[in-house]
Amino acid sequence: MSQYAKGRGENTVANQQQLDMLEQGVVTWNHWRKEHPDVKPDLEEASLIGAALSEANLSNAKLRGANLLGADLSSADLRGADLSSAILSEAILSGVDLFVADLSSANLFGATLSEATLIEATLIEASLREATLSGADLSSADLSGADLSQAILSNAKLRGADLRGANLRGAVRREVT
Repeated sequence: MSQYAKGRGENTVANQQQLDMLEQGVVTWNHWRKEHPDVKPDLEEASLIGAALSEANLSNAKLRGANLLGADLSSADLRGADLSSAILSEAILSGVDLFVADLSSANLFGATLSEATLIEATLIEASLREATLSGADLSSADLSGADLSQAILSNAKLRGADLRGANLRGAVRREVT
């Protein structure tokens, strides 16, 4: 039985062959991605709880509704990925590249996004409650309606970010540029 599984429900569309490839490890996965540059991985609603995906190439991946609770995605390439409605609570996303990624309605409660690149990312209605965004670059990101309560935003770059309707109650914002 696969460690990584399709999500539950009749609308699950994750590609099991791609999940199996990912289960073989990041080195194998990244090699496969290099060999198949035009393939957009379909991992929608996949259960990747606690997955070790540090430095994985998940650019342009379809991860809508995926469960990445506690996953290690540090230094992963998630440029252009669809992570809308994904569960990323307590995930490690330090140094991750989320340039133009869609994280609308994603749950990033308590996630670590230190030094992450979120330039032009869409985080509409995302929960970033108690998340660590120290040194993250959120330039031109859309955080409208996002919950950033009690988030740590030390040295975060917010130039041009849309914070309309965002909840910043209790957020630590010292040294923000």
